[in-house]
Amino acid sequence: MLLAGVERASIRAAAECLAAGRLLGLPTETVYGLAARADDDAAVGGIFAAKGRPADHPLIVHVLDAEAAVPFAAELPESARRLMAAFWPGPLTVIVPRRPGVATAAAGGADTLALRAPAHPVARAVLAAAAALGVRGVAAPSANRFGRVSPTLAQHVVDEFGAELLVLDGGACDVGIESSIVDCSGPHPVLLRPGQIEPGRIEAALGQPLAPPGERAVRAPGTLAAHYAPRATVRLFTSAQLQSRLAAARDQGLPEGLAVYSRLAPAPAAGLILRPMPPDAAQAAHELFATLRELDAQGAREIWVEAPPPDPAWDGVRDRLSRAAATFTDAD
Repeated sequence: MLLAGVERASIRAAAECLAAGRLLGLPTETVYGLAARADDDAAVGGIFAAKGRPADHPLIVHVLDAEAAVPFAAELPESARRLMAAFWPGPLTVIVPRRPGVATAAAGGADTLALRAPAHPVARAVLAAAAALGVRGVAAPSANRFGRVSPTLAQHVVDEFGAELLVLDGGACDVGIESSIVDCSGPHPVLLRPGQIEPGRIEAALGQPLAPPGERAVRAPGTLAAHYAPRATVRLFTSAQLQSRLAAARDQGLPEGLAVYSRLAPAPAAGLILRPMPPDAAQAAHELFATLRELDAQGAREIWVEAPPPDPAWDGVRDRLSRAAATFTDAD
């Protein structure tokens, strides 16, 4: 059931849905989430079952603010507190030591937990209303089948899970890719997944440089090598490689169902699906997943993508495209 997220009755229905241990399609500023109350392991188990997600792959627990994060954490390290103060509410997740016996299923059984305070007004209204009903936090990975393209519109969620799921329509997600994830559970904070917030801003808030993941990297949401993939095969090329491949393909005959997503402006050709990539990193992130879904819907079999620039502002988009391409990289 699709409900208008701005209506009070919709917020109340969503909060009651969560309090009863049922699943909810929840808009955030990053992507839409498939939500369940984080303190109910059976409800969280429904997320894993619906998505087809391995039960040991952790989820992000969404809370209203830093105070609401306290019951989930064995401690809130200084690095986590600095990031919460700088970026919450917003598209940044911190990983902290988990309070024993709390949110075990959401953590995938790990002794750490990922926490975020979303900025989307509908998500915040739902969290506040649910808290009044005793729901302390909400586990909410992206509302799509495991490994596939994340949803940035309410209709995407309905397309994934059907009309039986209660989904709040909060409009198109402003950010469009998932949050940055920083592991604050060890001696030095580590960036495990880039997002909209550039690493330099994170380091400025921390007052120290981010450490490389290394061998002790904890399990974190959305960090598998292959992820965010459409049905079509994604191939990632440099600008020069893309131009060369297109020239060769035109000479030999374009493959059926070929789509190109690039900042270049290739000449149109019969059967070639063209989508321009915005030159601005934030706009590219905003439309990335919706574009991949549209190309799937148009029957694309292969999507040739121009690799983003090396600018740190593009780190989040580059990460998602690299995982979508998985085994098909610019080396192929």
